[in-house]
Amino acid sequence: MRIGDIAQDVSRIGLGTWAIGGGPAFGGVDTEQQGIATIQAAPSLGVNLVDTAPGYNFGRSEEIVGEAIAGHRDEYVLITKCGLVWDAPGAFFNRVGDTVLNRSLEPDSILREIDRSLERLDTDHIDIYMAHWPAIPPYNTPIADTVACLMDLKASGRIRAIGAANVNAEQVLEYLRYGQLDIVQMRYSILDRAVEQELMPTCIANGVTVQAYSPLEMGILAGAVPRGYQPEPGTARYGKKWFEQARLEQALDMVEAWEPLRNKYNCGTADLAIAWILAQNPHITVLSGSTKPEELAQNVRALSVELTDEDATWMREYAEQLG
Repeated sequence: MRIGDIAQDVSRIGLGTWAIGGGPAFGGVDTEQQGIATIQAAPSLGVNLVDTAPGYNFGRSEEIVGEAIAGHRDEYVLITKCGLVWDAPGAFFNRVGDTVLNRSLEPDSILREIDRSLERLDTDHIDIYMAHWPAIPPYNTPIADTVACLMDLKASGRIRAIGAANVNAEQVLEYLRYGQLDIVQMRYSILDRAVEQELMPTCIANGVTVQAYSPLEMGILAGAVPRGYQPEPGTARYGKKWFEQARLEQALDMVEAWEPLRNKYNCGTADLAIAWILAQNPHITVLSGSTKPEELAQNVRALSVELTDEDATWMREYAEQLG
């Protein structure tokens, strides 16, 4: 698929590197060497899109990506982001370990961020530069100002396409009113379909690529979370809706009910979850949070699973019955 003015085709499945960045959000698990191997294996698996952000372990994810792609930059389409800072003022966003992340999309902050991202990634340009979260008071930067800054970066050749994550339909239209928007990153899985109401239709109607993150609900829809699992406080899964015990049991019941489909399509649980998203519209791309080459290889198999309309509808109707 094509995104914005990027010269090369972009794979419909991309590699997300939040977990690869490690750090407090993932319980301090060391995934760096496996992560580098996964990034380096991606092109041979047909995956050229790699997504990262400064906010993923305070720049460490970007550094890992930069190390992994060294000498092979032209084989990758890179997404990184701006708008979450930990060493500058902004509106409070979150606390990760002992460090506070703030939101800021002020142009001066973006210009500081891109310099640091280019250095960590060891590249002279970023293919897709994305506002990570919308601005909020008391740092409620107008979208017009943010877009103007991003358009200037594109004109200078430092970025090739413009994206926004976690926005709503009205904000998408405002980006387009004042400049350009090529891709929107949104939380989307068969268990979390809220974006289908307004956001996704708005993007598709305006030629904006939709990119789904958390398609496997942090492992639940990959069959990787056991019954009775309780995430540790402070980790990325803690406090998430589908990790509440009653809802987790419902989700795992659904995954078990997919067994006839796994047999029919000769595929895995994750394959079905990703294939369902891809089947919703040809302008959708999916991020895989794989931390091992074999996990990414498994997720890529979803591209060959062509769900019938009947099966996709059955999966949706089952999910709609859950709390």
